[in-house]
Amino acid sequence: MESSRMRDALPDVDPFARDDKPAHECGVFGIVAPDADVARLTFFGLYALQHRGQESAGIAVSNGRGLRYFKEMGLVSQVFNEEKLRPLVGHMAIGHTRYSTTGSSKLENAQPFVVESVLGPLAVGHNGNLTNAAALRRELLQRGVGLTGTSDSEVITQMLAGGDGRTWEEKFKVFMVRAQGAYCLTVLTRTALFAVRDPWGLHPLCLGRLGDTGWVVASESCALGTIGAEFVREIDPGEILMITEEDGPQTIARMPAAHPAGCLFEYIYFARPDSVLYGATLHAVRVAQGRELARESPCEADVVIPVPDSAVPAAIGYAQQSGIPYSEGLIKNRYIGRTFIQPDDRLRKLGISLKFNALTENLANKRVVLIDDSIVRGNTSGPILRLLRDAGATEVHVRVSSPPIRHPCFLGVDMATYPELIAHRLSIPEIQAHLGADSLAYLSLEGLIRSTRREPDSFCRGCFTGEYPVDIEVVDKEVFEVR
Repeated sequence: MESSRMRDALPDVDPFARDDKPAHECGVFGIVAPDADVARLTFFGLYALQHRGQESAGIAVSNGRGLRYFKEMGLVSQVFNEEKLRPLVGHMAIGHTRYSTTGSSKLENAQPFVVESVLGPLAVGHNGNLTNAAALRRELLQRGVGLTGTSDSEVITQMLAGGDGRTWEEKFKVFMVRAQGAYCLTVLTRTALFAVRDPWGLHPLCLGRLGDTGWVVASESCALGTIGAEFVREIDPGEILMITEEDGPQTIARMPAAHPAGCLFEYIYFARPDSVLYGATLHAVRVAQGRELARESPCEADVVIPVPDSAVPAAIGYAQQSGIPYSEGLIKNRYIGRTFIQPDDRLRKLGISLKFNALTENLANKRVVLIDDSIVRGNTSGPILRLLRDAGATEVHVRVSSPPIRHPCFLGVDMATYPELIAHRLSIPEIQAHLGADSLAYLSLEGLIRSTRREPDSFCRGCFTGEYPVDIEVVDKEVFEVR
C-alpha cells in the first residue's frame, strides 16, 4: 500500500500537459551560400531541428546591405509559407526554433533578436541559458538599455550590440569573458555569419559544407543532411568562427575552459538519433546505453519493449545484451500533444490512453522489461505501467537508460524544479512502489559515460550529482525550491 508521501508526490497524469521528459531550449541554424535560396534552406534546416523547440521560429537574412527577418509563435511549418519566405532574399541567413527556459513563451522572446548597433545591424539566435543573466540584465537596465522581452537571449544581443570593442571580434571576446553558462550562438551581420560556442561546450554546434561555395552551422548534424550539406567538424568549445562569402570559415578566437562539460542529455534524449556528436552517431551510443543497462541490471522476462520513440535504441541494446526478444508493446500517437483543443472530462479520464495504445497480442501473459530513457516527474510512467497490465502483462520490470535525475538544470534544459523531480523526493524503492513496477533499476553514471566512449571529465553531470561546471546564481537548494 502506498504511503501518503508517495501518493502526494505526483499529480495525476494529464495527457495534454508537458511530457515527462526534459525539454530542450532551442535549435540554431546559419548559412552562407551565395548561389542558393538561403531562407528556404534555413526553413528546412529548422524543420530538422524542430525537436529542440516548438514554441516559435524565425529567420533573418542579409543581402550585404541590410537585414530582413520574420518570426512568429508556432511550429516552423506554421510560421513560414511561401508568402513569408519570399521577401527574405540574400546570401546569408540564420534561423531559430525556440523552447523557453529563461523568458516566457511569447512573441517578444521569439528569435532571432534583431537590433541596430554602431557596427550595423545585428541578428542573434541563442541556444542555451546564462547562469548570470539576472546580473547582466540589471547592468544593462542601469546603463539605460531598454529591453522588450524577458529572455537571456535578448541580454546577449544587447551586450553584443552595445558592448565594448571596436570590432565584432573584440565584442565577442568581451562578451565571453562576462557571460557564464551555456550558449551556442548564430550571429548575422551585414557581411558575416558568426558561430560562437561557450567555453565548456555544454551544447552541440557543428559546421558543414554545402556544395563548392556554401557553409552551414547548426545545432545538430541532422540539419546538415536535410539540406544536402556535408558534415565538416564540431565547432570547438570557446571557438568564435566567422564565415564570409569571400573567405569562408575562419576561426578568429579560441577561449576554451580548462575542461569541457558537454551535456549528457544530448546523448540520452535530446539530439536526434541520426545526429553525430564527437564522432559517434547518437543511435549507436543509445544502443550502447541499453547494453550497459542489461549488464548492470539483468532481468528474467519474456520481452523487451521501449517507451516510444526515444527509448527504442536503448531497448534494442538491452535486448541484444540480455538475449530477451525485442518487441513493440506501445504505439504512440505522435500528434496528440500538438492540438490546442482541450479534451472534455470523459477524454481526460482516458489519461495516458490518449497518447499510447497497447499492443495486446505482444503483451498478454508476458513478463515485460519496459525501457525508458529517463524519468523526470514520474507523471506518465505509472499510467503506462497500468496500461501494460491492462493489456495482459503479468510482470513489468522498468529499466531506465540514465541515472536518477535528482537536481534541476540551470544551463538551458527544462529539467523541472526540486519539488517536481521524483528522484529528488523519493528513493528508488519508493519510486518503484509509486509506479507499481515489479522492479526498477537505473543505469549508473559510470555506465552512461562508458557508453559515450569519451573521457569521464568531459561532461556536465549537474542534474545527476548537483555539481555544475559553472557558478550558479541560485545555489541554495531550499531557496530554489520555493521560487
